[in-house]
Amino acid sequence: MAIRRALSISPPPALTAALLAFALLPLSAAFAQDGSILTYHGDNSRSGQYVVPALSWAKVGSVQLDRTFNARVAGAMYAQPLYWRPPGASTATLFVATEDDVVQAFDATTGKEIWKRAIGRAVRASSLPCGNINPLGITGTPVIDPATEAIYFDAAVEQANGPRHEVFALSTRDGTVLPGWPIDVADALRRSGRQFDPRVQNQRAALTLLDNTLYVAFSGHFGDCGDFHGWVVGLSLHDPSKLVSFETRARGGGIWSPGGPSVAGHDIYFATGNTFGATSWSDGEAVFRVGAGLRRSDDKRDYFAPSDWKTLDAHDADLGGSNPLPLDVPGAGGNRALILALGKDGKAYLLDRNRLGGVGGQLAVETVSQSLIITAPATYRVGNDVFVAFRASGTHCPPGRGHDLTVLKITAGPPPAMAAAWCGAVRGRGSPIATTTDGHSDPIVWMLGAEGDDRLHAFRGDTGEPIFVSEPLSGLRRFQTPIATHDRLYVGADEQIYAFKF
Repeated sequence: MAIRRALSISPPPALTAALLAFALLPLSAAFAQDGSILTYHGDNSRSGQYVVPALSWAKVGSVQLDRTFNARVAGAMYAQPLYWRPPGASTATLFVATEDDVVQAFDATTGKEIWKRAIGRAVRASSLPCGNINPLGITGTPVIDPATEAIYFDAAVEQANGPRHEVFALSTRDGTVLPGWPIDVADALRRSGRQFDPRVQNQRAALTLLDNTLYVAFSGHFGDCGDFHGWVVGLSLHDPSKLVSFETRARGGGIWSPGGPSVAGHDIYFATGNTFGATSWSDGEAVFRVGAGLRRSDDKRDYFAPSDWKTLDAHDADLGGSNPLPLDVPGAGGNRALILALGKDGKAYLLDRNRLGGVGGQLAVETVSQSLIITAPATYRVGNDVFVAFRASGTHCPPGRGHDLTVLKITAGPPPAMAAAWCGAVRGRGSPIATTTDGHSDPIVWMLGAEGDDRLHAFRGDTGEPIFVSEPLSGLRRFQTPIATHDRLYVGADEQIYAFKF
């Protein structure tokens, strides 16, 4: 996502080495040295891997909370912070969005507020038929487009005619609303002949930007009330009145994972939740592959659902709580293009990325957790081995609470397979990330014990050895995930941002 411009002078040796390391990285890795984290988990594949040359195993001991950093946030924060250093800028900017329908920009070094924009009145719980966020404002992580110098997000806004979902574009320079925005989602869909009830639809998934189109996924509220559906709406950045959409055929099927739609190449992947009253499969409990136009395909290459989808529907044990994770797994004859899908029933599915397989068409399935899996997974490599970290108590973890981080090792096969690698002693509901110094060396898995022990934890990515734990942090919300830059880790929380320097 980030723009990288050629230097007009010869770079110093350290930068040359960094650029060479970047050239050897998988495209999914977020290269923190360039100063930009513009989307959820650092890249459109949602890898959650950040390259931080200064953060090796030996230097983890230098990580400490920066008590001089003072970024005061207006409201509760579920969305991940974003970080951008525009070309030529002397410092980077942090962006946050909150449930008070407020977006703020902060100096990333000092935490001083640069601008603050309240875009409307957040929706009160009393205005909604169900839900567990009060007030309800901006929940899904925004996305920044450096070409338009704008930050895009969906907000639940209380209007005279009731709760609405409005998609905004704000200037990253001063927070002003760009011409042509916001877009009222229900109104835009109605003009295209579709019905969308903003009272029963919620927007929890991170937004995705691909080829100048903004993709926004919707689900229902906690409690599954009303006639909601799983939606993805695509809006052109240059003409937001142009709209494409996907809607599940049955009621339900919400697309609500915090990671949102993921991307591999020019294909978009998303997972749906349980549907209601479906006697034949009608888009629930599924992983979809779509193109830019979001057209549904009946080709088995373009969708997957477990063969027991109806049982999963009945038990609210859906796939929609975690985003599909693209993986390139080394094997004989080259990399194997896979998708990992995780279910609330504790199962993990490996899918052929180019042929998802239809109903029951997985390449491999394993029960990998003894608890619900609702997370945004992260992936990294140790040598040629691919690992995936996610929040759950794995089947091979010690029983009881306290080991809420599970790491799998993925092999290409044939057939592809998953095996437990290690478990992390952390109690909480954060979503993990991974850092390496160059794309493969010194892997570290970081996870917040959000709504649990409320600490930031770090583990060696190869062995699971604990190597860092912070003091307790206040205001951490479930699913919150840290970001890693060239010299700091940032954590978003209610009413503040924490900065860890090293």
